[in-house]
Amino acid sequence: MSTGGPGAPAAPRAPSAPGTPGVPGSSGRLDREKLFAARLHAARVRPYLATALFALHPVESRHVPTMAVDRHWRCYVSPAFVARMPVEELAGVWVHEVSHLLRDHHGRSDRVARERGLTGRGERLRMNIAADCEINDDIYGDGLVQPSGAVSPQRLNLPHGLLMEDYLLRFGLGPNTQDLVWLDCGSGADGLDRGWDLGPDGAHGLSEQERDAVRFRVAQGITGSPGSAPEGWRRWAEEAFQAPQPWRELLGAAMRAAASGGGAGGDYTYGRPARRSPALPGTVLPSLRRTPPRVSVVIDTSGSVSDAELGSALREVAAIARAVGGRRDLVSVLSCDAAAHRARSLCHAEGVDLVGGGGTDLREGFAAALRRRPRPDVVVVLTDGQTPWPSSRPPCRTVVGLFPRQRRYSAGPDDEDDPDYVPDTPPGWARVVRIE
Repeated sequence: MSTGGPGAPAAPRAPSAPGTPGVPGSSGRLDREKLFAARLHAARVRPYLATALFALHPVESRHVPTMAVDRHWRCYVSPAFVARMPVEELAGVWVHEVSHLLRDHHGRSDRVARERGLTGRGERLRMNIAADCEINDDIYGDGLVQPSGAVSPQRLNLPHGLLMEDYLLRFGLGPNTQDLVWLDCGSGADGLDRGWDLGPDGAHGLSEQERDAVRFRVAQGITGSPGSAPEGWRRWAEEAFQAPQPWRELLGAAMRAAASGGGAGGDYTYGRPARRSPALPGTVLPSLRRTPPRVSVVIDTSGSVSDAELGSALREVAAIARAVGGRRDLVSVLSCDAAAHRARSLCHAEGVDLVGGGGTDLREGFAAALRRRPRPDVVVVLTDGQTPWPSSRPPCRTVVGLFPRQRRYSAGPDDEDDPDYVPDTPPGWARVVRIE
């Protein structure tokens, strides 16, 4: 079985092998300049995908005749394929491959396989074909050239605008798909590991939270520029992440309460005179100006918190930054397991390093947050709740977002091996909401 990607031709046009006479650049060395020129072209014509395109790490490989991706955001590239493809069509392959990862086709394929009892390479090939149909029905045009041989719904007499899961119900392997046996976009498209995959411990892979951060940035770019993306991408951006959680409303209420509290979030300014100034001719009195509160976010990074929950926490950090009017200088983030790690001012949520993996003691996180100067007006804690809590009320508002748990296990270093351990519930002075 050969090739991956939409630009891969059918069997009669199999890519030339490395070292083929008459093919420029096929001596075995990857023409990275051409490959990166194609990626730059793709980013120019699809700017909302730029973050994802540049997050893909290319890996030279002679195991893939064209291009393929794994679930860890590596793109395996054949030197001979790059040598023979025009830059404009190669740009289309870049967009196609990164689309598999953005749309989580590997995870969705795994779920479909479990739910429908689909096994074997043939079923994974069907998933790859269905995923290609979902991508290719509307991503080309407007400066992006459709590679020759791209799989489309029209080619299989299928309707446009469906999802991979829907396409799977509408066709089987047979005469109509016989010329697609070559299709192989890699494990990033259908979830089936390949022999050439570097795996989770290989170099240059993205963690789950980093992948979520990339998807979040792309979704922001699409929703922030309505009308510039095809319908399929707009639908993806709307459904890529869950709707805002109810706890955000509580956070907003807590921040408003903090800002209106005595001495919090207030300063005097002469830019707008006080209303009492007319009563004192010749005297200009300053008015009190309310500023957004300072927020310190403590993220539980203990071993009991999953990568998916950490990715969710980063999305909530971005929401907090929006809640303070986009003032990232007012938001600091620190990670905490059994010890608090270095607190950092927020630049971009996806740039936050979440360090940890041990036991849990969020008392250290509270203490570190309150040592910040100036001191925060609100402390937001994102945790699974398996931690001891401070014995006294902090001198600021506190909001606790709890990740759901079916069964609670120990988080404290003294109780980790006790199966009957039940952690204390968050104290009464904290505003608590479960993040479902």
